[in-house]
Amino acid sequence: MGRNTRKRRTSPVTKALAGAAALALGGGGLVWANFYASAHEPGPSQHRTRAAGAQIATIKCPDVGQRLRNVPRGARAGVDRELARLDQQITEAYARLASTRQAQSGDPDFVRNAILGPLKSQRSAALERIGTDIRRVGGTAPKGLGRFAGCKGMGAGRPDGNGGGQNGGGQNGGGQNPGDNGNGNGAAGPVAGDFVDITTVEPGAGGLPNGLAADGDSGSTGSFTTRCGVNENNLFNSDNIIVAPGVDNGAHHTHDYVGNQGNTAFASDQDLAGAATSCRNQGDRSTYYWPVLRLQDGTAEFDAGDLGGGAEGNVGKILKAREAEIRFVGNKRGDVVAMPKFLRIITGDAKAFTNGLANANTAWSCTGFEDRRLTDKYPICPDGSQVVRTANFQSCWDGRNIDSANHRDHVAFVRPDGSCPNGFQAIPQLQIRLVYDVPAPAVRNGRVRNPYAVDGFPEQLHKPVTDHNDFINVMDEELMDEVVRCVNSGADCD
Repeated sequence: MGRNTRKRRTSPVTKALAGAAALALGGGGLVWANFYASAHEPGPSQHRTRAAGAQIATIKCPDVGQRLRNVPRGARAGVDRELARLDQQITEAYARLASTRQAQSGDPDFVRNAILGPLKSQRSAALERIGTDIRRVGGTAPKGLGRFAGCKGMGAGRPDGNGGGQNGGGQNGGGQNPGDNGNGNGAAGPVAGDFVDITTVEPGAGGLPNGLAADGDSGSTGSFTTRCGVNENNLFNSDNIIVAPGVDNGAHHTHDYVGNQGNTAFASDQDLAGAATSCRNQGDRSTYYWPVLRLQDGTAEFDAGDLGGGAEGNVGKILKAREAEIRFVGNKRGDVVAMPKFLRIITGDAKAFTNGLANANTAWSCTGFEDRRLTDKYPICPDGSQVVRTANFQSCWDGRNIDSANHRDHVAFVRPDGSCPNGFQAIPQLQIRLVYDVPAPAVRNGRVRNPYAVDGFPEQLHKPVTDHNDFINVMDEELMDEVVRCVNSGADCD
């Protein structure tokens, strides 16, 4: 299926991740090293060592990008490159973790000495360069930046590290061995415990404080729907123009794109403004993008050997949405104001499994069951029902900035009563609803066959809580004024 916007270069990351793959399946998927691999039958003491080592499923590092608040504009390009380097370092370290399970089984200090120690040294150097970039333009680097260099091992349980599952508890094998899931992706997941039968979830269950719907039956009650297709043009890449501008493969996973057709890490605002669009209304050149959903069935996709794809554990058939509903709605407390052109918004957190739920904004469900939403589980839908991904974006704007150093501080979610934080004003809320035809995975005896999963950073183990969505407003002023008019007047425009 489809194409990348350019061929990914071979790099040390590719080699490291290729080393983590034990063998290639006939269908092109990768089998990651088994967590419990051993050259011989262990004795009692080795059983204890292996049990301890198996608790380390992935690597948890402080998310430096979320902690940077006051980066001078002149330093942001350099800082963004170093933040991307930190992501690359974690990717390489995770590959070593996944490929050295046998060594870990015989040495309880292996992970600390051979993986986490070198990673800390690499991160320390990158953090020092961040400080240098900020000081070079006259800024003040955050004090104690070096304290974010250290990382630690993390289990495969909940995002808060307590095990089990948020929606549905430990149903369907929550304690499954991550290296023995039978899905052709080994330790990279997902595992049986990441799935739940939607019919067993109570109505009204799920949901996070982030991502509240801003609209209601009062205030600005209108809506504006923009129709931009479901990526019929097969535009895919693993860039992230918002978080890692100018960095090839900055996302480490593949995105679907609708709307703007010029979206790469190297596109300027002027490039976006002049690009073609898949939206019916040619005044909407906004870019709407999200990580692809894949069926891990052994299919060799176009990116099976590429960074962002199979070379980083994102394997299997890309499932294109059958529906992509993109609409803007109002605010239950009053009128909204126009979004500024080139406003950037990220909703959700691609690293929510290791970061925790502070910025998570996931809502998984099934058609016919959308009164129950899952945050850290993928739904298994009954026959005739489709998988649904929903994202409600931040709809409060600081009135000044189109972006911020951590890409979050310039926008905010509405409060439960629909009001915006002090100093913020309401803008139209972007709501995206994606519907997929997904074959139901088979979960038996704590194992899952042919699971589906959202693309993600390798160390995030394809957890559903890492789902996220991105938007850059590139509507022309006339169209944005029409959006605001429709929303504030109570009209439903299409």
